[in-house]
Amino acid sequence: MLPRTQLVRIVLWPITAILAFRAATSLDVSMGQPKPDFLNVVLQLSMFYIAVRTLEWTVQTKSFIRMARRSSKQNSVLDILDLVFNVRGCGWNWSQGLYVPPEIHPTSSRLAFATSNLVSGLKHFFLCVTIHSAVQSFSPKTFGSVDGGTIFDQSLPLHLRYLRSSIIATLCAFVIYSALQTGQHPDQCPPSFDSPWRSTSLRDFWSRRWHQWLRRLFIFGGRPLSLLFGRVGSVIGAFLVSGIWHHVALSAMDPSSEMWRMVVPFGMMGVGMIIERAVAGHKTGGRMGWIWTMCWMGLWGNVMVDGCTRAGMYGGSSILGSAMPLRRSIEQLVRAFDDYLHAC
Repeated sequence: MLPRTQLVRIVLWPITAILAFRAATSLDVSMGQPKPDFLNVVLQLSMFYIAVRTLEWTVQTKSFIRMARRSSKQNSVLDILDLVFNVRGCGWNWSQGLYVPPEIHPTSSRLAFATSNLVSGLKHFFLCVTIHSAVQSFSPKTFGSVDGGTIFDQSLPLHLRYLRSSIIATLCAFVIYSALQTGQHPDQCPPSFDSPWRSTSLRDFWSRRWHQWLRRLFIFGGRPLSLLFGRVGSVIGAFLVSGIWHHVALSAMDPSSEMWRMVVPFGMMGVGMIIERAVAGHKTGGRMGWIWTMCWMGLWGNVMVDGCTRAGMYGGSSILGSAMPLRRSIEQLVRAFDDYLHAC
């Protein structure tokens, strides 16, 4: 931040926030069509991000310093662009505490890195489309469509109902995982995930193994509660902001979405981390730690995904997804499994 500019930033931030709010609430970039509703999701989340990020810059008193450069030459324009678009803060002093997963692509040469990255991108794109098709096949007329619906099938006994919903929720998590497994230069955009299925604690999952793209946003949003309740308030506040963020995404698709469907399950992730620390300190791990993590994630993950499917989040389709050769086989396999559950 330039010296002696904070007063100017304080004056400009309300204007920025009002314009961001106006853009988010008055523009319909999907042109009223249900299929491209994800464009409104991108718009509203972008405006939310801009409002919070510029607020952070407004209250910042010390300059942000770029620690890592691909070139020894300083370029103010490139630094400004990197500060704006570098969501995780890789290579900046404000990203302290950020866990960076180890690079999985060869870095011996640009060609080797680019080839490996391309193959990985194609593989994860295929997985994303395949798993998305499987999710939709469970219920093509409800949550498999843009109309949305619940993942809890009331016609099934309780144990089969939650087995089915947990499978759907897990598949949805892998859709997100596959969709975000892309990258650029390793200094600018290192891997997003570190085998989240191996997590042996909630802290391990959320602070290391799941993607950290919005870590800074959520930590900053949790500061007000941290001032009142210390570390506990910081943890709960960060997860509550995460819940609000995800609610904003859903409300772009379905304005009638209920905020609690995102805020409660994400807030309970914070509660789980506090319970974990109080009971086991930093010693959570091993097989029991993995069981605890997967059970807590499964319990509240069902609620998260149900909130998403009710808004029609997983009902969209693409030309490539519809034309995928395996789509019919996937639909038949999923429906056969679903019929088996109903016959039990």
